[in-house]
Amino acid sequence: MENKNQPLTEAIFYILLAVRKPIHGYGIIQEAAEMTGGRVNLGPGTLYGAINTLLEKGWIVLYSAELGSRKKKEYVITDAGREVFAAELRRLRELVQNGEKMEDET
Repeated sequence: MENKNQPLTEAIFYILLAVRKPIHGYGIIQEAAEMTGGRVNLGPGTLYGAINTLLEKGWIVLYSAELGSRKKKEYVITDAGREVFAAELRRLRELVQNGEKMEDET
């Protein structure tokens, strides 16, 4: 699987987290901001560029679309996307555990 072992960008991480249920682009922006207390603010260009990449990789799929409207598309994570997300969680947990070991030693 392409890029499976590479770290995810923060934007991709939060997009994959948001699409655990069907959600439209603006909902992804809102959810990422809400989860991070406003720290992560996905702009439309960043969001839709990332969505296109995730669709190409097969990590998300178009769940539904309102005919004739660009704005009413909903996306949802795929099994491949879940695997990539789970691998990233394991990587992040390892980083935190090793960082805490360093902190305990000082």
